[in-house]
Amino acid sequence: MSDHVYKQIELVGSSAVSSDDAIRRALERARSTLRNMDWFEVTAVRGHLHDGKVAHWQVALKLGVRLEEKDGGRQ
Repeated sequence: MSDHVYKQIELVGSSAVSSDDAIRRALERARSTLRNMDWFEVTAVRGHLHDGKVAHWQVALKLGVRLEEKDGGRQ
């Protein structure tokens, strides 16, 4: 395995469906503008209640983006 260097990016995904869906939405959106996404870590899970029931999920993530070599080659 090669040595890698990563940049961490913080994201917050939201969903009315589930916490998993909030994570999926955040990663799908990030994928549209970033490359070399290698890992994520959930740092917080929050929810909004309406009439005592979960109405909305919000999940904070750290995303690890692998930095490319200086010459532009992929690792």
